[in-house]
Amino acid sequence: MRTATVAAGLVGALAALTACSGGGGDKTASPSPTPSATATSAAPSASGSRAVTGASAKLQGSWIATSGGKIVALVITGKKAGLFVTGRKAWCQGVAGKDSGMQMIHLTCPDGNKDRGTGMVDSVDGKGMTVKWSGKIGEETYTKAEGGKLPSTLPTKPKH
Repeated sequence: MRTATVAAGLVGALAALTACSGGGGDKTASPSPTPSATATSAAPSASGSRAVTGASAKLQGSWIATSGGKIVALVITGKKAGLFVTGRKAWCQGVAGKDSGMQMIHLTCPDGNKDRGTGMVDSVDGKGMTVKWSGKIGEETYTKAEGGKLPSTLPTKPKH
């Protein structure tokens, strides 16, 4: 139950970070900076300087996985991507979209972690997504979190 509570909090926090689109609203309030405001539109240097076009509608949203007993939250909004793993102080940010004809995710982590630096989306539908990461994580399966709610079941990393 504790894992579900932490995951629900992560989904809510990441959804709130990506919900601000800069449209309309109260112009008198001074917006506070968020980590999503610093995301770049270019691919991180780890992937070279490839141009990434917008992510497909199927990639958009909040995705949850478990790996090594930790919760992994991946949020994709437009071309921006953010990833948070419980137990790590830093979260990763980057881009998601078409790259060389494939749906790709390119992330950079301020702590230098490269476990999930570049990921190729192997499959995606309205309920789940499988990403093959170039780092030591390998293949990871995510469940879509709808409306800031935790999925009824969390995927786990397959044991080989």
